[in-house]
Amino acid sequence: MKTVVLGVIGADCHAVGNKIIDHFLTNQGFKVVNLGVMVSQDEFIDAAIETNASAVLVSSIYGHGEIDCLGFRGRCIERGLEHVVLYVGGNLVIGKRDFAEVEAMFLAMGFDKVFSPSVELTDVVRMLRSDIALHEERASALALEAAA
Repeated sequence: MKTVVLGVIGADCHAVGNKIIDHFLTNQGFKVVNLGVMVSQDEFIDAAIETNASAVLVSSIYGHGEIDCLGFRGRCIERGLEHVVLYVGGNLVIGKRDFAEVEAMFLAMGFDKVFSPSVELTDVVRMLRSDIALHEERASALALEAAA
């Protein structure tokens, strides 16, 4: 059973979607560590380290994800989580922007996938399983290289 850390970043207190995602992922066989709302980057990272999580799923509904997520991947790398799958989704920016622009911005920040609020959770689970497997393969290959 793969462990994922889930939470709503920054000062965002929107909890309903977070609970739906938790329930869905749990029913799909994931061990979900749900940090709830108003979660800092360090709280996500600490939980991922403590639970040996395969993925961190960050949500933001209030539109400040663009600010709250800056530097997240770098902080993960600094703390030894370079191989963790990092997803972000929700209403990530203020104002109406083309989703392709928003997606490109968050991918450039180092997120593996970026989801709009209307994403189908079955699609997220399919991608999550695939991305976790890919990250684990990369980590194993790097470990073998280092050992050689």
